[in-house]
Amino acid sequence: MNQLEMKAASFIKQCYEELEDYEKGQRRMKEIYTEIAVSGTYEHTYEELAYGVRTAWRNSNKCVGRLFWESLHVFDARETKTFEEMADAARRHLQFAWNKGKIRPAVTIFPQRNAEEEDPFRFLNHQLVRYAGYESGVGDPASLELTKTAETLGWKGEGTDFDVLPLMLKNNRGEVSLFELDKNEDVQEIVFTHPEVEAFSSLGLKWYAIPVISDMELEIGGIIYGAAPFNGWYMGTEIGARNLADPFRYNKLKETAEVFGLDTQKAAGLWKDRALVELNRAVLHSFSEAEVSIVDHHTAAEQFRIFCEREKRSGREVTGEWTWLIPPLSPASVSIFHNEYDNTVKTPNFFYRNRKTGGCPFHASTGTGKASLN
Repeated sequence: MNQLEMKAASFIKQCYEELEDYEKGQRRMKEIYTEIAVSGTYEHTYEELAYGVRTAWRNSNKCVGRLFWESLHVFDARETKTFEEMADAARRHLQFAWNKGKIRPAVTIFPQRNAEEEDPFRFLNHQLVRYAGYESGVGDPASLELTKTAETLGWKGEGTDFDVLPLMLKNNRGEVSLFELDKNEDVQEIVFTHPEVEAFSSLGLKWYAIPVISDMELEIGGIIYGAAPFNGWYMGTEIGARNLADPFRYNKLKETAEVFGLDTQKAAGLWKDRALVELNRAVLHSFSEAEVSIVDHHTAAEQFRIFCEREKRSGREVTGEWTWLIPPLSPASVSIFHNEYDNTVKTPNFFYRNRKTGGCPFHASTGTGKASLN
């Protein structure tokens, strides 16, 4: 039995045991062995695909939002043949997930990696919606290289802090195609205000509503999907304590402190801590006022506790990477801080393209130990 057959057998056994259809599992394995013998690979049924990707979320060690893994909506785009079809599917994903602010977790799965280990399609974008970054210091420093790639291919931004990058799609022939996102239909943004201090608005801060991670690969039963963008909803600290506050990102902490009249010359006055709290309050307040789904880190930690309890009742051990599960704001105030987790990586799962570790598909960086990916 080769490696693919072993991975397929392990996945199919788990899949149909949990679906409580042992006979179908036996039948499917015979079909899969035949497919592999003939073509060197095999294809999942939609049932296997949906189970596999939901389980990949359940297995995501770095994700604190796994309580809702069973609610993930799965779009099957494996018949995609052109860049245009891929771009249309990405836009459909964004519009479905938006749901008038009541954000729905979703994944769109494009054609699987072939027997020659080539991805028919993949995204160059880290997320479907992402802000550009320029060497002048304007925009998101995390997007510098991606922005340069887009410019090389003919795209030109307006030069603001919040220029939305186009979709950048690549096929297995090395061709790349760009597609602009519609700022009304595809991209929803939240302008940040503070619940008490009107002057906060002078900072001109905002962020897009839905984090759709698009540059990770999904492994299910030995089959790799190199393009499988997915989303949950934001935890407030992803934006307020990382994207906007990190010194290597938008670096807005000092400007926030100045709006609140804090003395930034004395570290012992804890101006960074105070500014960080107010920045995060503004993010949560603004999403709430816009009636858009978001979760604070205390609620997220409580949801993770419930997830752990449910998994225990189901006879499954929860794996996790502690440095990502704890929030970057007041981590010692949540129960996760005081617990230990086994960091064994299980499959199905989402992986970075270097294949070293499993990633967090729905909260790409909430912890204190890693650079932000949101």
